[in-house]
Amino acid sequence: MSSKFTEQETESYYDFEDAIYRSIWDEDGSVHWGVFDDSTGDDFLKACANLNDMMVEKGRIDSEARVLDLGCGNGTTAIWLSGEQDCHVTGVDLSGVRVQNAKDKLAGLDESAKEKLVFEKASATELPFEDGSFSHLWSQAVIYHVPDKESALSEAYRVLEEGGIMVFDDLTKPQPNISPAAKEFVYDRLLYDTPYSFESYQEALKAQGFKVLEAHDLSAHLKNSYLRLVERTPTADDENSEHYAWLSNAYQETAKAVDNKELGWGLFVCQK
Repeated sequence: MSSKFTEQETESYYDFEDAIYRSIWDEDGSVHWGVFDDSTGDDFLKACANLNDMMVEKGRIDSEARVLDLGCGNGTTAIWLSGEQDCHVTGVDLSGVRVQNAKDKLAGLDESAKEKLVFEKASATELPFEDGSFSHLWSQAVIYHVPDKESALSEAYRVLEEGGIMVFDDLTKPQPNISPAAKEFVYDRLLYDTPYSFESYQEALKAQGFKVLEAHDLSAHLKNSYLRLVERTPTADDENSEHYAWLSNAYQETAKAVDNKELGWGLFVCQK
């Protein structure tokens, strides 16, 4: 199944929305959800960092890893991952604006850091790499945006070496029937649809040849992420105030969609 939305629409959306995301999600340009526990409380950025740490551990990423960050955005996480694990990371993204932001960040790093990082613009369905180029594939909040998800998973499998690990999170659709509110404020707002529930996603991974090592339903954390984002949304009366008000409402509706089992979030660890 392919989404009715196109990659060009997604690219334009993220090119345009980068400044808005920075003002709400993370001023450093990282855009993904968080996993909350006793160590994070309701601190959104701590929860986001917690997800990063979980993915490093579950993905078994060490200094020998050659990682492809699929949908690297502004490069924030790729740069952190390379520095934290002393590994090589190649970041790709559909948004030319965000890839340039990543390259600008890269230019400010020392030479030893630069040697272990590469950023380039590319589609998840047509990766410009040879078969088996990477030991790991890392992706956060990305594949749901890809209209042809089967091709994205197939490409992920292709560029991984034998025994390579893919660790990623993605939105899921627990049931096919969704309300008008969920359609407007979740699916249409984010320019996506998906055929995958938490369970069928795992079957899709297996169909590509992956062995699913771990699968975690993180939907409750997705709800909490959006409730925290409501709190982070500016209310100042400026040129973006109307858009911020709309986003705040949309984030509340997204949390409701999780409660209504119209939206879910999963973390998957699989091996070629």
